[in-house]
Amino acid sequence: MPGILPKSKAPGVDFCGVDHYYYIIRSDLGCYMRSSNFNKGNELNVYSLHPSCQGGEHYLAHQDDLFYIIKGGAYRRVSNMNTDADAVVYNLHPNCRGGDHYLSAFAHFYIIYNNKGVYRRVTNMNTDGDAVEYTLHPTCRNGLYYWGVKDYYYFVKPHDEWGVQYYRSTNFNKNTDSVTYSFHPDVVNFLPGGLAITHGSCFGTWQAIKTISNDSNTPITWNKKITRKVGYTKEKMSSVEHNWKISISASYQSGALTEAIAKYQFSVSTEYGGRSVNTEQETWSEATEVEESVNLTLKPNEKIYIWQYQLGLGKENILFCRDMTFGDDPTPPTNVPLPPSNQ
Repeated sequence: MPGILPKSKAPGVDFCGVDHYYYIIRSDLGCYMRSSNFNKGNELNVYSLHPSCQGGEHYLAHQDDLFYIIKGGAYRRVSNMNTDADAVVYNLHPNCRGGDHYLSAFAHFYIIYNNKGVYRRVTNMNTDGDAVEYTLHPTCRNGLYYWGVKDYYYFVKPHDEWGVQYYRSTNFNKNTDSVTYSFHPDVVNFLPGGLAITHGSCFGTWQAIKTISNDSNTPITWNKKITRKVGYTKEKMSSVEHNWKISISASYQSGALTEAIAKYQFSVSTEYGGRSVNTEQETWSEATEVEESVNLTLKPNEKIYIWQYQLGLGKENILFCRDMTFGDDPTPPTNVPLPPSNQ
């Protein structure tokens, strides 16, 4: 069963939290989701990520509602990621660099180093203030994402038989007071790879849209128009957004955010329910029927099959590609006509 992509394979994606809200950052899509409860799917608001706050390697938030965006050897601190309000840039202390995950809780900053199996706790990432290192409890290792709020740590574990879950703890060293929660499906849809979990893995297939036969003993010329569907089932897929309150820029009109998430899903590897293809050059407007003239000469007793490449999720075709091919073999082609993705 596919799972969501870990932070290490999803540049620009991260979690963070403040006292009353959790955030999922999708810098790759230029936006973020805020929720008061990931388990219940409460108050799912999506906002634009200010250009100055995009491209971060790590995102974390502090209990006083300050957000930190780490990039290289520096971090940007803002009070609002949508407006870049109160922005200040600081150098990241050398001892605080190179972490795999960053979070804030209990008035401290935490830096997790996966390979070492340790985490570093500081009061200031610029000065490395009051630094202490602890061993990371085995249960708290190998999280896909980590974040914190005022009095708790959270981390996402790999997908298992119970689905996508996150864990709450008060001590990464001893894993005390651990509680497990499941993500609401409306939250899963926003995660990288989440569409494959809620809708099923991606598939790509050649569908026979027309068969032309010459049952006579003489050659014939077939000159007619064929009808095929081209585009994206925008109306059907936009249901993903129904429980999201979207307050983002004009670049993401209704349904366009789901379109971007679907493109991402197709681009990831089969391990995460994708197809490793780039669909940017396909027609992503609402699917419509188009006519195309076809002129063929068929030999006696010959059949010609016309195939169209289509992509889908689960059992639903959602993207009807422009690619067609002709052949006399009733077996579908095996080639993939789309360019590979860079995921």
